[in-house]
Amino acid sequence: MVLLFDMYGVIIKESKGKFTPYVFSRFPETDKIFFRQLYIKASTGQIDGLEFFSVLGFDDSAAAITDYIENLLTLDGGFIPFAEKYKNRYDFALLSNDVLEWSERIRTYHNIGGYFKEAIISANAFCRKPGRRIYEIALERLGAPARECIFIDNSAENLTVAGEIGMNTVLFNRDGESYDGDTVDDFSGLDELIENKYGGRNDLYASS
Repeated sequence: MVLLFDMYGVIIKESKGKFTPYVFSRFPETDKIFFRQLYIKASTGQIDGLEFFSVLGFDDSAAAITDYIENLLTLDGGFIPFAEKYKNRYDFALLSNDVLEWSERIRTYHNIGGYFKEAIISANAFCRKPGRRIYEIALERLGAPARECIFIDNSAENLTVAGEIGMNTVLFNRDGESYDGDTVDDFSGLDELIENKYGGRNDLYASS
């Protein structure tokens, strides 16, 4: 089976990131509609991260990316112990709406890239959650049927679509959302759920 993780709000504590206030604190006159449209372009691979920062007005895009990732985003301390416990039982993968350079830098900075078999990022899939296509791309890249994936996300909307295509789903409830399915508050809760519901096994569907 595959444990398929969202990045923001699960592995990274900041569920919505802090990028919007980061930009507007420096460039308060930025048009919000323009900013949103530009972010969609960057997070669907139409422009790269360096160009994104440059168009927003940053003189040194690379330095701004480093500043944002290293000073404003926080790795959940529960992720690495969880990953160490389960890395030999499950394949790990990312499924995240993100600018490609940011996602790569986060994984490098926190030394977590080695845990993931695949990283399906909206910028390299050219589409975003909760659109159905990105889930289909994830399954294609993983070479796994939906029933053999457990998708962990902090958005009930994203999980609903994943469930519709047959994935097992878990709400990582960072933001107090309502969800009818499995819900955990942290990686300890996720550990307990995996052990109790799935037995920590990677062969759940071997006999089906």
